[in-house]
Amino acid sequence: MTPNPLIGVFFHWLGGLASASFYVPYKRIRLWSWEIFWLTGGIFSWVFAPWLFASIQTKDLLGVIGSASPDVLWACIGCGALWGMGGLTFGLTMRYLGLSLGMAVALGLTTVIGTLGPPLFNGTLGEVATKPGAVYTFVGIAVVLVAIVVVAMAGHRKEIELPGEKEGLSEFHLSKGLMVAVFCGVMSSFFAFGLERGTPIKDASLAAGTGPLWAGLPVLCVVLIGGFLTNLVWSGYLILKNKSAGEWVGRAKEPGTKIPLLLNYGLAALGGTLWYFQFFFYTMGESQMGAYGFSSWTLHMASIILFSTLWGFALKEWKGTSVKTKAYVWTGILALVASTVIIGYGNMLAG
Repeated sequence: MTPNPLIGVFFHWLGGLASASFYVPYKRIRLWSWEIFWLTGGIFSWVFAPWLFASIQTKDLLGVIGSASPDVLWACIGCGALWGMGGLTFGLTMRYLGLSLGMAVALGLTTVIGTLGPPLFNGTLGEVATKPGAVYTFVGIAVVLVAIVVVAMAGHRKEIELPGEKEGLSEFHLSKGLMVAVFCGVMSSFFAFGLERGTPIKDASLAAGTGPLWAGLPVLCVVLIGGFLTNLVWSGYLILKNKSAGEWVGRAKEPGTKIPLLLNYGLAALGGTLWYFQFFFYTMGESQMGAYGFSSWTLHMASIILFSTLWGFALKEWKGTSVKTKAYVWTGILALVASTVIIGYGNMLAG
């Protein structure tokens, strides 16, 4: 199948929409502690959904994964575990730096390292830089970074204009926040490394007869094992510390309070599955990006920021901000849209 970068960009947008939307069902969960709904939804995100969809679309899933060497499997799991650490420290980044600076540092580092890191370590960056369309691809990556800064500036103005957004900033600590943000950004980029290290699994999937669109699904199964383990350890610690395990069977912390278990489990399953769909569509999009498949990570991050910001408007999170602040936001959104078009065009030229 000949790669089609325009279709690839579309798939990455679907993945970004899924990632930006997964927390919406979580917000409607009632009387469950964070660690309970996070781990419950995570079981669908990191275990159930990956194996379900991979088993449906992959020819001989267990044989494909079993054919991989232990080095490949452990590398994928390790990268997934490191990525999980990045996700867990994202909240600390926001606490110490605030929304604007925290987002700019963490997402900026994740975008750059996750995009350029794999080809740089593989020694292929120089080669791809000489291909047709390379200039457009790298310009598109730069536009994403500019867009992140612009959206961060809008977030900073929002913090100033809306008093409610200043909650938690009493803990602002620049040096500590920057260290956490750098750690978060670097660790979060390891998902891209995990997907790259899983290339032999993807090749085995293709050799087994799986279609190109679905060949990357077995890799997700392995990488997400690492992410699940990291989150299981942290959530398990919080469950033991807060003694919240009873909430799974309806025992609320406040006597006489009834937990809507059926609703909560349904919302957790929906949110967790939506979270997984970001990478379900990511692997589909990556299969269509041709010579510049490494730019998929940039498109992924750009689409997440794009649709997260649009969700913010839909949920009226920007209500009450000034016209100038909204102008910053829309400028960032337009830059993100432009970046996907530029990168998609560069990939098309390479094809």
